[in-house]
Amino acid sequence: MLRYTTLALALLLFAAPRMSCAEQLLFEKIKTDNGIQFNYVWLDAEKTRHDLSFEIPSETLEDAPLGQTNYRPKIAQRYVTVALLKEAKSINPRDAKVEIKPKREAIDIRVKGFDDEKVENVLTHLQQIQQNAYDEYLYQHYFTRFTTLFNQQAIKPDHLRYIAESVKPMVPASQAFYEKIKTHSDSRAYFSLLLSWLQSIPYDTLEDRVASNGSGFAPPLGLLMQNLGDCDSKAVLASSMVRAFLPSTKMIMVFLPNHALLGIALTPLEGDEKIEHDGQTYVLYDPTGPAQIPFGQVSEDTQRYIQTGRFQIEVVD
Repeated sequence: MLRYTTLALALLLFAAPRMSCAEQLLFEKIKTDNGIQFNYVWLDAEKTRHDLSFEIPSETLEDAPLGQTNYRPKIAQRYVTVALLKEAKSINPRDAKVEIKPKREAIDIRVKGFDDEKVENVLTHLQQIQQNAYDEYLYQHYFTRFTTLFNQQAIKPDHLRYIAESVKPMVPASQAFYEKIKTHSDSRAYFSLLLSWLQSIPYDTLEDRVASNGSGFAPPLGLLMQNLGDCDSKAVLASSMVRAFLPSTKMIMVFLPNHALLGIALTPLEGDEKIEHDGQTYVLYDPTGPAQIPFGQVSEDTQRYIQTGRFQIEVVD
């Protein structure tokens, strides 16, 4: 009896739109006895000058990921193949003979034997090993599965995991913004200052989500270190800082075909762009631009995507 299965490894999903940079006047990264101090000077949409400084401790920089590994199907395939070959060696050849063959972006598992039940059990077991090994590879490299608007099965950086793991490391930066806003100001003052800063950080363009290998994504601390990030990177950085400021407020990431922005469950004002999701209203905001866009506003292109339903939502825990 012969049974086989094929594992197709997905392409990476990741992208960002073309856009111009906002006005960052100064970026400094200074090593101190306790870590790294970040100094910024920038202009907001009204051309008001702002400055900000915060320090990230050395232990935080040592523990947190600073870069995103490129997703390469061949490397993922090799990782899974090694796990399968290792498991195949433990199978008694009297029960079944196993053949593992990588084929392009897939892996064939062939099981032969005289006892149909044993062959079926071995095949099922190896299929589970195959799935577990692939899941382990994705987790180790901060990737997750994703289904696109066009129902394509793909792989993208695990944005939600990066947000969750970056909240504590980003507390010094979030606190620095909180201390800059006036006493008794509402949360919109925090968002306005935060957005003008994020939009002033130079933008890194990545053309196509599905065709990309993930080289453009920067985790929050990596974005700070290189002073460069695309829309997904800035959205993740913004979310981790906002979560540190508003720990229990509901938030979402909104994915368009070639862009990403954010939403937060605040009471909308007249003129705010918003999305309804699971009975909750989320006010939209875009940390990327392309211009210095105020909290509650989005670009015309983004507005068209939202109005025509061409977007996907991930809820930030």
